[in-house]
Formats: sequence, C-alpha cells, structure tokens
Amino acid sequence: MSGTGGREIEQLIQLLARLPGLGPRSARRAVLHLIKRKDGLMVPLAAALDRAVETVVECATCGNVDTSSPCSICTDPRRAESGMLIVVEDVADLWALERAGVGAVRYHVLGGVLSPLDGIGPEDLTIDQLIARASEFSEIVLAVNATVEGQTTAHFITDQLAKLDLKVTRLAHGVPVGGELDYLDEGTLSQALKARTSL
Repeated sequence: MSGTGGREIEQLIQLLARLPGLGPRSARRAVLHLIKRKDGLMVPLAAALDRAVETVVECATCGNVDTSSPCSICTDPRRAESGMLIVVEDVADLWALERAGVGAVRYHVLGGVLSPLDGIGPEDLTIDQLIARASEFSEIVLAVNATVEGQTTAHFITDQLAKLDLKVTRLAHGVPVGGELDYLDEGTLSQALKARTSL
C-alpha cells in the first residue's frame, strides 16, 4: 500500500490488524499513535512484548497464562482446598470471573468449544485433561457461553462426567443485573423464567 511510509510500517499495520477488534483502519490509527509517541509508548511496548515472549507460558494444570507453570492461581494456597472447579472456554473468561471476585476457586480452560462445522472436536480441546482433574473436586461449574456451541460443549462434558460422583452445574442465564424486561430478547426472558429461584 502506498503512502504508509515504508515496508516496516506496513508490516506493523498488517500485524496489528490481525488482533481481535482491529481491522486495517484501526491498525493504521494505532500505528500512527505509536509512531507519534515513540519514546513514551512504542519503545516501552516493544520491550514489554519482548519480555512477554520470553516469560509468559501456559499453565500445564489449568490452561491460564502466567509467568510460571503451574500458574499463580493453581499454586495459591487459599484455593488448594476449593471443591469447586470452574470450566471456561478461554483465558479471557477466567480473567473476567477473577475480576468479578468469584472467590477462592480453581479453573480449567478448555481452549474453545466444540464446533463440528469448524472442524473442532473433543480432541482439539482440553476435555481429557478436565476429566482427569475432575475427581479432585466436589462440583464442576460449566461457565461456557450461552451459544449453540457452548451448550453442545456443556452437554458433551456433562455426559463425560456422568460416571463420576460429583455435582455438575452451569452458570445461570437470564435477566442481567440492572436489566429491564422490555429490552431483553425472547430467548433470554424464556431462559430467565425457566431458571427462576425462590425468594
């Protein structure tokens, strides 16, 4: 592409455009912002990326990313006695639950969901590792997204865990905190009614 200022800049734009939420236009804006703030932003960012490449690893136990394996969550003594294992699709979901302050629980990252149309089967996820860990816990919480693929994955895992004597639950689905019924879709309202609780 002409006018971008050279091969190096174009390569940077193309690499940034691969990130989720960034297309070519947003990537160009980000690159220009970095260039304008070279010493204050670009140099520290490059150094941080270099350090991350050298130090960040995937936890062999749960699938989280950290600078050690097992990760800081798996080695946290407050979580060692937790009888609850929360199963999530990816690391971003784990981080979201941690930000929400769900307590001293442990996690298992599946690495995605079952999706036959995309060629993703059980062998492409960490389901076997989950089954191997499951007997350490009294409850497995399936915190997968309320998509067709997420629910298919939850059913598959539930079937795999059926032979073990433990409680398998899933996150409640329905009316969000602060939500107004008039603005919710029919599927959400229907699920909220089915999952109603006593007061």
